[in-house]
Amino acid sequence: MSTSESTNTQGKNAIAVIGATGAQGGGLVRAILADPSRRFTARAITRDPRSERARDLARAGAEVVAADLDDTTGLERAFAGAYGAFCVTSFWDHFSPETEIRQAENMARAARAARVRHVVWSTLEDTRAWVPLDDDRMPTLSGRYKVPHYDGKGEADRVFRGFDVPTTFFRTSFYWDNFIHLGMGPRRGADGALAIALPIGTAKLPGIAAEDIGACALGVLARGPETIGRTVGVAGGHLSGAQMAAGLSAALGETVRFVDLDPAAYRALGFPGADDLGNMFQFKRDFERDYCAARDLEATRALHPGLQSFESWLERNAKRIPVT
Repeated sequence: MSTSESTNTQGKNAIAVIGATGAQGGGLVRAILADPSRRFTARAITRDPRSERARDLARAGAEVVAADLDDTTGLERAFAGAYGAFCVTSFWDHFSPETEIRQAENMARAARAARVRHVVWSTLEDTRAWVPLDDDRMPTLSGRYKVPHYDGKGEADRVFRGFDVPTTFFRTSFYWDNFIHLGMGPRRGADGALAIALPIGTAKLPGIAAEDIGACALGVLARGPETIGRTVGVAGGHLSGAQMAAGLSAALGETVRFVDLDPAAYRALGFPGADDLGNMFQFKRDFERDYCAARDLEATRALHPGLQSFESWLERNAKRIPVT
């Protein structure tokens, strides 16, 4: 096993965290390290332990281990001796659901071989259970999917079940940080007014501060066997587009309008993944009740009492939101 210069944490309470330099995995590593109860130790798994983010985690007290999701043997070594594992894939690195499913199988196989006692698999709904491929309410993509970055993860749920790995199926929500990083923040129109545009109509969109996801995952791991076999969804708030615009207006000190796009218009924007995201937002809009019910706010707060609301997240982050 390749480790950083940090203290080795191969003890029985280690959590092996895939994607430790990303939003979800990094949040979990930081939550483990900040936990005053010291219930677990953090084993941060990354492809490049020499990266600055990995070195930051090592300096903070994590064990940093090199492993690749395409290398089952390396994953087995990375998981060896760990109590738990947080497993996540990154669709946007390759835009391939098939790759996600294959990597999920590698992680499940490694977790079984290492006898990991609790896996938290970061997954999402398989939207084809609501919108079959022959349903023309939204286009079928790549011949097999409605929302590829959801459906691949949802399909991979059966992989963890098939390997009989003790798994909690962990579903996240829209990152409010997307207003900072993905160009979803307010834009100034020809009339000089600011607006956010999303194809969700009047539906409420479950959202969460990205940094809270790791703390929620820690809450799941702390509950142990109670959550194994269950699906746990998390969110910090259920907000309509108009409510998000109002929150942004108050935080930025300038009126921000909400513009409801037609999903077809969003799919036609032309950036990589626009068709996938257009279908995703349409799914959340059309099946608002099911989607919100799967992400209960009180249950999320029970996992993480410090859960941020949209307003409290804006208090901390409004200055980071680019206005274009």
